[in-house]
Amino acid sequence: MEKLAREFIKDKRDKKTHKPEEVTHFIQSYLKDEIPDYQMSAWLMASLLNGLNKSEAAALTKAMLDSGYQFDFSNLQELKVDKHSTGGVGDKATMILAPIVAACGVRVPMIAGRGLGHTGGTLDKLDSIKGFNTRISKAEFQSNVENIGYSIMGQTEEICPADKRIYSLRDVTATVESIPLICASIMSKKLAEGINGLVLDVKVGSGAFMKTSEDAKELAVSLKEIGEQRSCKVHAIITDMNQVLGRHVGNANEIYECMEILKNTDESKELYSDCRELSLVLATHMISIGKNIDLNEARKLAETALEDGSAWKKFLQLVEAQGGSLNIEKPIYEKQVLAKKTGYMQSFDTEKIGLAGIIIGAGRKVVSDNIDYLSGIYVEKKIGDQVKENEPVFSLFAENKEKYAEAMEMLESCFEIGEHPIQAPELIKELVL
Repeated sequence: MEKLAREFIKDKRDKKTHKPEEVTHFIQSYLKDEIPDYQMSAWLMASLLNGLNKSEAAALTKAMLDSGYQFDFSNLQELKVDKHSTGGVGDKATMILAPIVAACGVRVPMIAGRGLGHTGGTLDKLDSIKGFNTRISKAEFQSNVENIGYSIMGQTEEICPADKRIYSLRDVTATVESIPLICASIMSKKLAEGINGLVLDVKVGSGAFMKTSEDAKELAVSLKEIGEQRSCKVHAIITDMNQVLGRHVGNANEIYECMEILKNTDESKELYSDCRELSLVLATHMISIGKNIDLNEARKLAETALEDGSAWKKFLQLVEAQGGSLNIEKPIYEKQVLAKKTGYMQSFDTEKIGLAGIIIGAGRKVVSDNIDYLSGIYVEKKIGDQVKENEPVFSLFAENKEKYAEAMEMLESCFEIGEHPIQAPELIKELVL
């Protein structure tokens, strides 16, 4: 006899453990509208407060995964590997690493997301490319992965519909911050891609959702455990998000930075060295999993693909295949936030930089907001850099000129200048392999 929803919720309220089949039935019943949103919300809150163990989290992931369409790339001999980032400010590595990895002969099916909170979304950035279609069909996605080596699309109604419904509830019921719920949401979508391997970029710091190393490590370990229970090899890399990755924050301007890195320009090696390096590190781990080779050999392949132009060619192929035309020019910025004293850049409140981007139109305050793809922020100084009084720390551009004052006020309060030089934070904090 199936357990009533009320009893299922009561069990978690009373800190009892669900059986896997009970979790499956509860999720299936919710999708059939046999369980209302208020009961799902009650269970989500009980789960956040009292936790889900490994078995429960794995059962929830499987129920979400099995609720919708799953890609099958078993016709391809090569392994399929994706990357997932927990979100950061200026985090544009996906657009760089995917063509690098594809150029090395590893297939990369990517189901990406839109902006969340203060962090930008891959789909929003790609939408700034004129004509680029992130709403391609399942058949087009499959074809791109088979013929180009990678493809990027958004989550559809058919992929993990249980996650899509539950996620929207979590957003409005203050139940986003549960690590088991986060893991099930992430891993169900990733496993639906038909992948054999996954590299996780778990960000920690002032611009990340995880503010402490302990929380980041817990999330990394939990994601790895769920993936490997489903025969998906997982490498988790904990990376720094105490400052913007690269220099540009926005959409079209971030694509410009990606293009410069993929074209391997001298300017990109100097200005965007951290973004270039992180993209290579993540690509290296993807190639290592996908080709079953050691990290040193994989790194050489990644560097060669970036330096010989083959990664740039893969990027151009995908843009053309998904209907885009690269008309993105070097961004022009109009306003500047100036340093009030001379010294050395000590720290940033990177979350505030992301929020300033939203204010000028580069992100959404609510789901229905339109994005201004040309608006953005440029970071002139990084942690450890010397800065002189009245030198620019940030440059901005906004189509809506009325937004400048509010954004600039926020940016003026988000950095600290000190008397003594300091080292920039280590980009790679820890590997969980």
